[in-house]
Amino acid sequence: MKYIQKWPIFLMVLVSLLTSCQKPAHDDVYAFIESNKERPPGKIKSLKRYPPYKPYSYSAQQLRGPFTPPYIVEKKVLVASSNVKPDLDRQKQRLESFEFSSLSMVGTVKQGETLWGLIRDPEGSIERVKIGYYLGKNNGKITNVTNQVIDVVEIVSSGSEGWLERPNVIPIKEQ
Repeated sequence: MKYIQKWPIFLMVLVSLLTSCQKPAHDDVYAFIESNKERPPGKIKSLKRYPPYKPYSYSAQQLRGPFTPPYIVEKKVLVASSNVKPDLDRQKQRLESFEFSSLSMVGTVKQGETLWGLIRDPEGSIERVKIGYYLGKNNGKITNVTNQVIDVVEIVSSGSEGWLERPNVIPIKEQ
Protein backbone atom coordinates (compact mmCIF):
# COMPACT_ATOMS: atom_id res chain seq x y z
CA MET A 1 0.00 0.00 0.00
CA LYS A 2 2.88 2.23 0.67
CA TYR A 3 4.10 1.95 -2.88
CA ILE A 4 0.71 2.68 -4.39
CA GLN A 5 0.45 6.05 -2.62
CA LYS A 6 3.86 7.16 -3.90
CA TRP A 7 3.24 5.99 -7.46
CA PRO A 8 1.63 9.27 -8.76
CA ILE A 9 4.43 11.34 -7.30
CA PHE A 10 7.08 9.13 -8.89
CA LEU A 11 5.32 9.36 -12.23
CA MET A 12 5.18 13.18 -12.13
CA VAL A 13 8.89 13.45 -11.32
CA LEU A 14 9.78 11.08 -14.15
CA VAL A 15 7.69 12.97 -16.71
CA SER A 16 9.13 16.32 -15.70
CA LEU A 17 12.71 15.00 -15.98
CA LEU A 18 12.12 13.59 -19.45
CA THR A 19 10.48 16.75 -20.80
CA SER A 20 13.15 19.06 -19.41
CA CYS A 21 15.88 17.25 -21.31
CA GLN A 22 14.37 18.01 -24.73
CA LYS A 23 15.78 20.75 -26.95
CA PRO A 24 13.46 23.78 -26.97
CA ALA A 25 11.44 24.19 -30.14
CA HIS A 26 11.95 27.94 -30.60
CA ASP A 27 13.84 27.79 -33.87
CA ASP A 28 11.38 30.14 -35.61
CA VAL A 29 11.90 32.83 -32.96
CA TYR A 30 15.69 32.59 -33.27
CA ALA A 31 15.44 32.82 -37.07
CA PHE A 32 13.27 35.97 -36.82
CA ILE A 33 15.78 37.62 -34.48
CA GLU A 34 18.70 36.79 -36.82
CA SER A 35 16.87 38.16 -39.87
CA ASN A 36 16.11 41.45 -38.04
CA LYS A 37 19.75 41.82 -37.00
CA GLU A 38 20.81 41.71 -40.67
CA ARG A 39 18.58 44.67 -41.63
CA PRO A 40 20.02 48.21 -41.51
CA PRO A 41 18.86 50.19 -38.46
CA GLY A 42 16.01 52.65 -39.00
CA LYS A 43 16.06 56.39 -38.31
CA ILE A 44 14.15 57.81 -35.36
CA LYS A 45 12.42 61.13 -35.97
CA SER A 46 13.64 63.93 -33.73
CA LEU A 47 11.27 65.29 -31.11
CA LYS A 48 9.22 68.39 -31.85
CA ARG A 49 10.76 71.53 -30.37
CA TYR A 50 8.39 73.53 -28.20
CA PRO A 51 9.05 77.19 -27.36
CA PRO A 52 10.23 77.80 -23.79
CA TYR A 53 7.55 78.47 -21.20
CA LYS A 54 6.85 82.14 -20.52
CA PRO A 55 5.04 82.68 -17.21
CA TYR A 56 1.99 84.92 -17.34
CA SER A 57 2.09 87.97 -15.13
CA TYR A 58 -1.38 88.82 -13.80
CA SER A 59 -1.51 92.59 -13.53
CA ALA A 60 -5.13 93.20 -12.52
CA GLN A 61 -4.63 92.61 -8.80
CA GLN A 62 -5.04 96.30 -7.99
CA LEU A 63 -8.41 96.51 -9.74
CA ARG A 64 -11.75 96.07 -8.04
CA GLY A 65 -12.88 92.46 -7.75
CA PRO A 66 -15.70 91.35 -10.07
CA PHE A 67 -18.07 90.60 -7.19
CA THR A 68 -17.57 93.77 -5.13
CA PRO A 69 -19.85 96.70 -5.86
CA PRO A 70 -18.16 99.82 -7.19
CA TYR A 71 -17.49 102.52 -4.66
CA ILE A 72 -18.51 105.99 -5.80
CA VAL A 73 -16.54 108.85 -4.29
CA GLU A 74 -18.65 111.94 -3.93
CA LYS A 75 -16.89 115.13 -4.95
CA LYS A 76 -17.46 117.88 -2.44
CA VAL A 77 -17.05 121.54 -3.22
CA LEU A 78 -14.38 123.35 -1.25
CA VAL A 79 -15.94 126.15 0.73
CA ALA A 80 -13.96 128.85 2.44
CA SER A 81 -15.26 129.49 5.91
CA SER A 82 -14.01 132.11 8.29
CA ASN A 83 -14.40 129.95 11.40
CA VAL A 84 -12.33 127.00 10.03
CA LYS A 85 -8.79 126.83 11.35
CA PRO A 86 -6.50 124.08 12.58
CA ASP A 87 -6.05 123.43 16.28
CA LEU A 88 -2.38 124.26 16.70
CA ASP A 89 -2.40 123.67 20.49
CA ARG A 90 -3.26 119.96 20.41
CA GLN A 91 -0.60 117.26 20.59
CA LYS A 92 0.29 115.80 17.16
CA GLN A 93 -0.40 112.12 16.55
CA ARG A 94 2.14 109.77 14.96
CA LEU A 95 0.43 109.52 11.54
CA GLU A 96 0.50 113.31 11.15
CA SER A 97 4.23 113.14 10.39
CA PHE A 98 3.53 111.47 7.00
CA GLU A 99 2.17 112.84 3.75
CA PHE A 100 -1.48 111.91 3.20
CA SER A 101 -0.72 110.27 -0.16
CA SER A 102 1.85 107.93 1.44
CA LEU A 103 -0.72 106.36 3.81
CA SER A 104 -2.81 103.40 2.72
CA MET A 105 -5.77 101.55 4.22
CA VAL A 106 -5.16 97.80 4.54
CA GLY A 107 -8.27 96.68 6.42
CA THR A 108 -10.61 97.14 9.37
CA VAL A 109 -11.11 95.60 12.80
CA LYS A 110 -14.33 95.73 14.79
CA GLN A 111 -13.90 95.87 18.55
CA GLY A 112 -17.19 96.09 20.40
CA GLU A 113 -19.20 98.75 18.59
CA THR A 114 -16.13 100.59 17.28
CA LEU A 115 -14.91 99.99 13.73
CA TRP A 116 -11.17 100.64 13.58
CA GLY A 117 -9.38 101.34 10.29
CA LEU A 118 -5.93 99.86 9.71
CA ILE A 119 -3.47 102.30 8.11
CA ARG A 120 -0.02 101.36 6.75
CA ASP A 121 2.56 104.15 6.84
CA PRO A 122 5.61 104.45 4.53
CA GLU A 123 7.79 102.74 7.17
CA GLY A 124 5.62 99.60 6.92
CA SER A 125 3.97 99.93 10.35
CA ILE A 126 0.23 99.39 10.67
CA GLU A 127 -1.78 101.58 13.05
CA ARG A 128 -5.39 101.44 14.20
CA VAL A 129 -7.44 104.63 13.66
CA LYS A 130 -11.03 105.59 14.33
CA ILE A 131 -13.30 108.60 13.94
CA GLY A 132 -11.70 111.67 15.51
CA TYR A 133 -8.07 110.60 14.94
CA TYR A 134 -5.75 112.82 12.91
CA LEU A 135 -3.42 111.88 10.06
CA GLY A 136 -1.45 113.54 7.25
CA LYS A 137 0.48 116.80 7.34
CA ASN A 138 -2.59 118.95 6.58
CA ASN A 139 -4.45 118.44 9.87
CA GLY A 140 -6.57 115.64 8.43
CA LYS A 141 -9.32 114.52 10.81
CA ILE A 142 -11.05 111.17 10.28
CA THR A 143 -14.80 111.69 9.92
CA ASN A 144 -15.97 108.20 8.93
CA VAL A 145 -14.59 104.64 8.80
CA THR A 146 -16.18 101.89 6.68
CA ASN A 147 -14.95 98.52 5.44
CA GLN A 148 -14.03 100.07 2.08
CA VAL A 149 -12.83 103.61 2.81
CA ILE A 150 -11.75 106.11 5.45
CA ASP A 151 -13.16 109.63 5.02
CA VAL A 152 -10.89 112.47 6.08
CA VAL A 153 -11.37 116.24 6.17
CA GLU A 154 -8.11 118.18 5.85
CA ILE A 155 -7.71 121.81 6.81
CA VAL A 156 -5.52 123.56 4.26
CA SER A 157 -4.58 127.16 3.69
CA SER A 158 -6.78 128.98 1.19
CA GLY A 159 -3.84 131.10 0.10
CA SER A 160 -5.49 134.30 1.30
CA GLU A 161 -5.49 134.54 5.08
CA GLY A 162 -8.07 131.78 5.54
CA TRP A 163 -8.45 128.05 5.74
CA LEU A 164 -10.43 125.53 3.69
CA GLU A 165 -11.85 122.16 4.59
CA ARG A 166 -10.79 119.69 1.92
CA PRO A 167 -12.48 116.27 1.97
CA ASN A 168 -10.33 113.32 1.06
CA VAL A 169 -10.57 109.52 1.20
CA ILE A 170 -8.23 106.59 1.73
CA PRO A 171 -9.68 103.57 -0.10
CA ILE A 172 -8.79 100.07 0.94
CA LYS A 173 -5.73 98.74 -0.85
CA GLU A 174 -6.26 95.22 -2.21
CA GLN A 175 -3.14 93.05 -2.00
